[in-house]
Amino acid sequence: MRKQPMNSNTACVCLFNVCRSAPRAQCASRLFLLMAAAPLSPLYLGLDFSTQQLKVVAIDGDLSVVHQDAVQFDSELPHYRTRGGVHIHADKLTVTSPVLMWVQALDLLLDKMKRAGFDFSRVEALSGSGQQHGGVFWKKGAAQTLARLDPGQNLYQQLQDGFSVQDSPVWMDSSSSQQCRDLQKAAGGALRLAEITGSRAYERFTGNQISKLLQTRSDQFQDTERISLVSSFAASLFLGGYAAIDYSDGSGMNLLDIRARNWSQICLDATAPDLDRLLGAPLPSTAVLGSVSSYFVHRFGFSESCRVVAFTGDNPASLAGMRLHQGDMAVSLGTSDTVFLWLQEPRPALEGHVFCNPVELQAYMALLCFKNGSLTRERVRNQCAAGSWEAFSDALKETPLGNNGNIGFYFDTMEITPPAVGVHRFDSNDREVSQWSPEVEIRALVEGQFLSRRLHAERLGYSIVPGTRVLATGGASANQQILQVLSDVFNAPVYTIDLSDSTCLGSAYRALHGLVADSGVSFLEVVKKAPEPQLVCTPHPTAQQVYNQMLKRFAQLEERVLQRTEPTNESRS
Repeated sequence: MRKQPMNSNTACVCLFNVCRSAPRAQCASRLFLLMAAAPLSPLYLGLDFSTQQLKVVAIDGDLSVVHQDAVQFDSELPHYRTRGGVHIHADKLTVTSPVLMWVQALDLLLDKMKRAGFDFSRVEALSGSGQQHGGVFWKKGAAQTLARLDPGQNLYQQLQDGFSVQDSPVWMDSSSSQQCRDLQKAAGGALRLAEITGSRAYERFTGNQISKLLQTRSDQFQDTERISLVSSFAASLFLGGYAAIDYSDGSGMNLLDIRARNWSQICLDATAPDLDRLLGAPLPSTAVLGSVSSYFVHRFGFSESCRVVAFTGDNPASLAGMRLHQGDMAVSLGTSDTVFLWLQEPRPALEGHVFCNPVELQAYMALLCFKNGSLTRERVRNQCAAGSWEAFSDALKETPLGNNGNIGFYFDTMEITPPAVGVHRFDSNDREVSQWSPEVEIRALVEGQFLSRRLHAERLGYSIVPGTRVLATGGASANQQILQVLSDVFNAPVYTIDLSDSTCLGSAYRALHGLVADSGVSFLEVVKKAPEPQLVCTPHPTAQQVYNQMLKRFAQLEERVLQRTEPTNESRS
């Protein structure tokens, strides 16, 4: 008599029949063996090489987080003597991080995961992010070292001599002002450079740091065979070979033509000779770069088929983690306020940044940063509401939309966008006044902050359309009345979203999406199982009329404020 093949259902039935008569311990043992034999679902890793730490998140196919871990640079790798993950040099302008610290952090992180019993063989794909604008300079011969990594040794031991520059310039560096001026002149001016690369010249951008290295330490430049961003450097470690820079992170270099999605020859020529070879060809952010190197297969148990999806910058990864789509805007209300925009047709300007979109090839993202965020709100709360957020919220409820025409600008420190400083108050006739009642002051602050966010977003090409959502996160997003003003000023519903580890989550989502992107599957289709943002408030029926008119006055008054302020290096960078 021929035996029927046993599938998982018949096995369970057989096991149930045995267990009815078997001792409990024997039954439990058989159940464990059956469960162990069942295939486990694949996992997707997202890593983030940020300024202060290296983090990792693992998700399953349902987008549930199954593992998290981190390495803190200052405390867990104290021999590098960093503070906040960086070295601030004597001139206060040069800020770097030891590239070997990042390598050793990856050793430590993967060892932690291995000791915790993490099953690397289940990882089907991985991706990651790195702090934007950091540059890594690989020494001649490093490619051979990467290709021949010995799984019996850690990465740090084998890459000791892998870098021509031991301390990588990072986003806090502002020491390349002369190179910025040179690049803008070569491109035909700051606005023309912004039209090509998405940003005017910034000291922290990698292109200007490359130019500075060539001019000040030519021997180290000559000893360089490849230049990576922090993101593509990290991907290179997993590949065992040089990883391409992706379009999105490459947009933060002052070198990539964001429309042609290739290096700008004008910018390359103005920066360094033979730079296209040193950078390699950029690739889409959804590209699968290859499989993990045999080093990770043999040392940690990764599957040989585990795919490496292009790594990107931390801000693009955050956009992916927030799951923004066309027309959306995200506002992070923290110590500084950051605005993320999804754009179809950007208008690069002298403020903010336009990057290639990390999850939609034909789209763009924009980024605006405002220094005067929660700390300014807290100062006004202390002065006008006796330190009470409840009283602060009551003032917003009790004052009318538009604040009877009163408009305020609150720049406790030199602002980035726009480059201005000081507190400036204007009445309904655009006359400057010295003080207001506490209630008027509170509303003027919050309305002024959000009018500024809207004005500068629209200058980059953002427009409010039916279906627009504003996603709010950060400390101030817990205040219902502040969010109501945000909703009114933008005439759009406001949702709240948990952004803890958004860069890691975004990287894990991108790892999953990278496997199917070439088949035409959209990013939003891949992440549809993720928790939805929560609707908090909708705009008042009269909000559109009030704030459309107010925005025109606000723009005119901002120009008056700017005429009184001489931009500094801090505001330019």
